[in-house]
Amino acid sequence: MNIGYILIILIIVVGSVILHELAHGVVAYWLGDRTAKDAGRLSLNPIKHIDPFMSILVPVVLYLLNAPVFGGAKPVPVNFANLKWREWGMALVALAGPMTNFLLAFIFFLIGHFSGALYGAGGETVAFIFSESVLINLGFMIFNLIPIPPLDGSRVLYAIAPDGFRNILATIERYGIIIVYALIVLFGEVFSHLMISGMQGILNFFYLLVGE
Repeated sequence: MNIGYILIILIIVVGSVILHELAHGVVAYWLGDRTAKDAGRLSLNPIKHIDPFMSILVPVVLYLLNAPVFGGAKPVPVNFANLKWREWGMALVALAGPMTNFLLAFIFFLIGHFSGALYGAGGETVAFIFSESVLINLGFMIFNLIPIPPLDGSRVLYAIAPDGFRNILATIERYGIIIVYALIVLFGEVFSHLMISGMQGILNFFYLLVGE
């Protein structure tokens, strides 16, 4: 177990979840809801965002298990009633987080690819930093797009779903994260395979964009 690498993982995770949650709050503010701003969540201060379990324990355990790393932070408070376009506004707020992770992954990929850092040009540790920055952010994006409440994908699904299905989503909201954890525990190998396949697909897209 390399303690230095674990610290690097934690730094990447914390930075990624902070920007993920900040993106939710900023888009909500742009769409007319001041709840996150008034709660002090439009901040880069880690203390405002970090959840000890989801931001630290879960990512470290996943890394030690050699599984795709993902996690989360304290959810940014959003008042649905204040948003422009109501459910569509909420969908935009929800998408802001995963899309921020996608953008971060792409930026680290581009810098790492064209500098050679991804391939060891700056040494093993630098290659680790760039590769994990790409993979962790892709993991966050894919995990948060799972359409089960309270994950971001469910907010997008809610915007396009018929009323009957919206009622189902609202009903399972309080139990949603338990359902997600149960699925991960019961079908961990399948879940990891799907995560890795999704991440590899996006990486292939990145390489296609740079002409590889």
